[in-house]
Amino acid sequence: QVQLVESGGGLVQPGGSLRLSCAASGSIFTIYNMAWYRQPPGKQRELAAVIASSGNTNYADSVKGRFTISRDNAKNTTYLQMNSLKPEDTAVYYCNAPIRTDRLNIRNYWGQGTQVTVSS
Repeated sequence: QVQLVESGGGLVQPGGSLRLSCAASGSIFTIYNMAWYRQPPGKQRELAAVIASSGNTNYADSVKGRFTISRDNAKNTTYLQMNSLKPEDTAVYYCNAPIRTDRLNIRNYWGQGTQVTVSS
């Protein structure tokens, strides 16, 4: 079984920083893109940032220049460095990755989510 486990959320003041981590564990053959989604209160889940296995990245316009996604392939881990946080960044942040567990099986996995609250 494969699990994605996020950590690093919390309460931060506007202008502050947080670093989220997401570690994949279990029977893993290949991890393709790794992404961070977020779901603000009362709104739909949206893509915040994605990183390919090659290291190429893409960001939502709302976080571009403030958030940085990275990954450590040796540790099967992705990170989201969030700087200059705004109240509108308040959301549950979810890690996502399509993972091949063997030659025949590939599935899209989600973490349990971590709460980020930006408030004074």
